[in-house]
Amino acid sequence: MVYLVLANLLLIIHVAIIFFVVLGGLLVLRWRWMVWLHLPAAVWGMLIEFSDWTCPLTTFEINWLQAAGEAGYAGGFIEHYLIPLIYPLGLTSRVQFLLGFGVIATNVLVYVLVWLRWRRVGGMSADRR
Repeated sequence: MVYLVLANLLLIIHVAIIFFVVLGGLLVLRWRWMVWLHLPAAVWGMLIEFSDWTCPLTTFEINWLQAAGEAGYAGGFIEHYLIPLIYPLGLTSRVQFLLGFGVIATNVLVYVLVWLRWRRVGGMSADRR
């Protein structure tokens, strides 16, 4: 029971991290210090997509599901939970590349907006750090 709760909790955290990787730059518009959290997370997300690595969170989820007596799942988190929602036929190298490129494109756009805003307000002020 404990392992199933841990696996489900980690699943929620995993989804939150993915959203943070893709859209966390928007938080930088409000809190500039978030750049120090978001940029490493975005780089990590891109590395996972482009390098065909398995995210350690996926490994923990599978292990905890199996410890709870569940079957676990094959592949990575994105292949198991997100791809079926977006691409029911499965994950190909091309789709994985497009997902990684989407992370880059989204974050470049957000950071262009951040840069324009910082430029407009005259740089980093003490109250926005």
